[in-house]
Amino acid sequence: MKQPIEPPEIVEVETGDVACDGDGGALGHPKVFLSLANEGRVECPYCDRMFVLKSREG
Repeated sequence: MKQPIEPPEIVEVETGDVACDGDGGALGHPKVFLSLANEGRVECPYCDRMFVLKSREG
């Protein structure tokens, strides 16, 4: 029987530029710098972590 696929982690951020290294230390991935400028969200090409710009509504 197949295991269900877990959805990627969603990380809310307050800036339009982020860096991701997989949070695994030596087991992570190369650090990549990503921009949320176009859509307010971006997915890491290595670990599929989704970075989403926090809403500024208050």
